Amino acid sequence: MIREAELKNINRINWEQKYPDWKDWKWQVRHTVRDIETIEELLDIKIDNQHKKHIKRTIEKFPMAITPYYLSLIDINNYKNDPIFKQAVASEKELIISKCDMVDPLAEDEDSPVEGITHRYPDRVLFHVSNVCAMYCRHCTRKRKVGDKDHIPNKEIIEKGIEYIRNNSQVRDVLLSGGDPLLLSDEYLDWILTEVSNISHVEVIRIGTRVPVVLPYRITDRLVNVLKKHHPLWINTHFNHPKEITASSREALRKLADVGIPLGNQSVLLAGVNDCVHIMKKLVQKLVQNRVRPYYIYQCDLSEGLSHFRTSVGKGIEIMESLRGHTSGFAIPTFVVDAPGGGGKIPVMPNYLVSWSNDKTILRNYEGVITTYKEPDSYKATSCDLNCDECKLTLNLDDDKEIKALGVQKLLSDYDETISFTPKNNERIARRDNG
Repeated sequence: MIREAELKNINRINWEQKYPDWKDWKWQVRHTVRDIETIEELLDIKIDNQHKKHIKRTIEKFPMAITPYYLSLIDINNYKNDPIFKQAVASEKELIISKCDMVDPLAEDEDSPVEGITHRYPDRVLFHVSNVCAMYCRHCTRKRKVGDKDHIPNKEIIEKGIEYIRNNSQVRDVLLSGGDPLLLSDEYLDWILTEVSNISHVEVIRIGTRVPVVLPYRITDRLVNVLKKHHPLWINTHFNHPKEITASSREALRKLADVGIPLGNQSVLLAGVNDCVHIMKKLVQKLVQNRVRPYYIYQCDLSEGLSHFRTSVGKGIEIMESLRGHTSGFAIPTFVVDAPGGGGKIPVMPNYLVSWSNDKTILRNYEGVITTYKEPDSYKATSCDLNCDECKLTLNLDDDKEIKALGVQKLLSDYDETISFTPKNNERIARRDNG
């Protein structure tokens, strides 16, 4: 009797036998699936006419694009519940725009000093170098840009972004994003990486890509040879379900890891896809098995048409509770809410700090064990007045580096006199001013 795993392997072999160029990534891109009829034909399924009508309406607003490879991962016997199908195939639910939905929920455009650059955090920038993806994920936070010809960055826009980075010495970390940077040609990507890495104050470059998930054949030996020239280079990918970790994706990850590129993963918590403690635990364990460090689990953003994907924040905390203590520490990502309005990533986690006093801290572990940590009697806290020449600690600072407290750090610092932050238009302060 053929086991289910063997049956799936037979199905994959049939795809490769039917299409001799299956592992040619350019062939995959040329044969991107963009309509529901092709999905029916390739998967040999029949979707009812009313449902197809709704899907076509969705595609008119939010285009669909699926690689044949990713499409082949769908379980045709249970496609309606399949996590691959839900992430790849357009749904009429995307046309439901809730009151909280936003076109640009993370205010990336508002935090853009020049076209193509989002500068939100002090020492790093997001560099939009492409709006082309191998697949248009249905949960994409940048639905407003992906696939829109008006948002394709040309070389002039890229050069302006590079010039901005060059003129802002506080930028030490550049994240290439899009779209998908790895959908650019090897030569063009090499040029961008060379220009950015030649900027003296840039210490690290990161690439955000979903290619190892949806188009693993793009990770060619030639591309890897380009990437390894630009160390220190980090790559974050985007696996959402253990089913996405296939023999082909494992091979792509192996090639990248073997040339010394640190790999991370950023998942999105999606209702009906991975909002399950067992699925997430299996995912992070499979990732570390393939030398990928789970980095983030994102709460699904408030982008237009994603309400059916959003879970409660509590579900994410439940998942984190099931990971801490239940699997390896380096397999545990950080659960974050990317704050609407451009507030950045806010970590959210179960509360392990029960209480504390002047000399004791009360903690609980994953089992519910409550314990006491005795604070040291002899510790004298180090204060900082930025007079490094008189400090007994050793810190060799670059002359061009500026130390400046920001946000809550400012309230905690010894060298800044700020004692509180007051929201704009505070009624109590207004009464004082009018008194």
